[in-house]
Amino acid sequence: MMNKLYIGNLSPAVTADDLRQLFGDRKLPLAGQVLLKTGYAFVDYPDQNWAIRAIETLSGKVELHGKIMEVDYSVSKKLRSRKIQIRNIPPHLQWEVLDGLLAQYGTVENVEQVNTDTETAVVNVTYATREEAKIAIEKLSGHQFENYSFKISYIPDEEVSSPSPPQRAQRGDHSSREQGHAPGGSSQARQIDFPLRILVPTQFVGAIIGKEGLTIKNITKQTQSRVDIHRKENSGAAEKPVTIHATPEGTSEACRMILEIMQKEADETKLAEEIPLKILAHNGLVGRLIGKEGRNLKKIEHETGTKITISSLQDLSIYNPERTITVKGTVEACANAETEIMKKLREAFENDMLAVNTHSGYFSSLYPPHQFGPFPHHHSYPEQEIVNLFIPTQAVGAIIGKKGAHIKQLARFAGASIKASFISPAKWIDWMRALRCGGTVVEHTGAFAPNRLVAEGPDVSERMVIITGPPEAQFKAQGRIFGKLKEENFFNPKEEVKLEAHIRVPSSTAGRVIGKGGKTVNELQNLTSAEVIVPRDQTPDENEEVIVRIIGHFFASQTAQRKIREIVQQVKQQEQKYPQGVASQRSK
Repeated sequence: MMNKLYIGNLSPAVTADDLRQLFGDRKLPLAGQVLLKTGYAFVDYPDQNWAIRAIETLSGKVELHGKIMEVDYSVSKKLRSRKIQIRNIPPHLQWEVLDGLLAQYGTVENVEQVNTDTETAVVNVTYATREEAKIAIEKLSGHQFENYSFKISYIPDEEVSSPSPPQRAQRGDHSSREQGHAPGGSSQARQIDFPLRILVPTQFVGAIIGKEGLTIKNITKQTQSRVDIHRKENSGAAEKPVTIHATPEGTSEACRMILEIMQKEADETKLAEEIPLKILAHNGLVGRLIGKEGRNLKKIEHETGTKITISSLQDLSIYNPERTITVKGTVEACANAETEIMKKLREAFENDMLAVNTHSGYFSSLYPPHQFGPFPHHHSYPEQEIVNLFIPTQAVGAIIGKKGAHIKQLARFAGASIKASFISPAKWIDWMRALRCGGTVVEHTGAFAPNRLVAEGPDVSERMVIITGPPEAQFKAQGRIFGKLKEENFFNPKEEVKLEAHIRVPSSTAGRVIGKGGKTVNELQNLTSAEVIVPRDQTPDENEEVIVRIIGHFFASQTAQRKIREIVQQVKQQEQKYPQGVASQRSK
């Protein structure tokens, strides 16, 4: 969803070029048009992080033609609803303190932290009613906490801007969520694989796996589950994440068995009296687990006889969107608490998935794919995209990091698969042509060349990074790579970082990307400022796909990629709706 920004308090002398220059000088490039009126203007950003960066960088801080400009979200009075954004929150502020403050002005349905590059925290808050959101804005604007002053804005609400908003399910009303969202009356969201993620002490991993893997096999067999122990993550860490995929009942039973194994091991080694259960949950779900003034957690504690604590906001980072829910008590009590906690988290996640299904565009949730596993219904999760990004050869080490630490961290942050390969753009294109013509490709031994790509000599100026993930993951991963190259001075300080990206599109859609007489591709280049090349002499690969080359700075490249994907999606939809008509048109 586009984030339209309002730029106010402008001098009548300001031009659209002035604004483009100003935004560009502050590393906030504008991909779309500037809508300039007398005294104010509007611009669009496709990503909320960029919108926040623009607001924080410019509003009340920059003078243009003698006037200090104001920048904020553009949300008309008719569209001001229940959603607000709070910025400049102290990063060390305890979650419980913030939750209590927000609850003073009404019922808080959701609080989601926005992962940004700013030192202070940013959260999006959804109140139960418009009136409550309005009161919160009036009371909290400029609210002083220590040396920080809250900055608050209305943000766009898809439910309000949509012509026919979906009916909201009442809390606890499972039947209302199951009606009208899937053929046959079944709920797509309820079929989504929502795994349990827990942390286990590293010293207990061996006992959980068992000799020759017999213990873990027994757990998976009895509970009909898949248990992934991520032993390679966080090398040297005291705890390892474990992901359990199963039905809610199977997940709880597997969790109980793991708790029993750890407790038995602790008793035999006399390491600890009670082993706590530590559940990992995305921050976007935690607010609804806690409930207003902590009521949900208190109820679970009372009913299960456990003590539950949740890690604070300050433990979050752009690389770690998960919070740790620590449950202390007996094995039986912890297992019962897990069942109740997962009910709340699963319900919140299902509601979010239903919301995603009701509108197109970017996948606005920040849940990384590796956290929640595969989604059975392709309509409820964005399609995986592959982008080959080419970077300077000398920058490969900086992107990979020591022992691969940086590229692994980047992959976790973005929720994408990222591989660095020793191959140049020219060699990549030659390799693809060789395969299409029935040729063979020889892999040099001793060189890191994933996916059997050809390794080349040290004189090649560029190398390829393969990024696989949905649109939001692509945006995050590519953005970090562009930023890293700038930070590490692989480009001149005054020089814009411009990289070449390759995406594959069905050969049947290449003509639509080009347009009659090259009209579409020319318009695309004018709109995005990126160079877009669709070679006409390409032979489709075994998947009937061809390469589109995109060259430009980050924002230009991203906009071009999204526009091309939109064209491809439109063609696919037409083919599904009118299969014979499209085929006949192609044959003419």
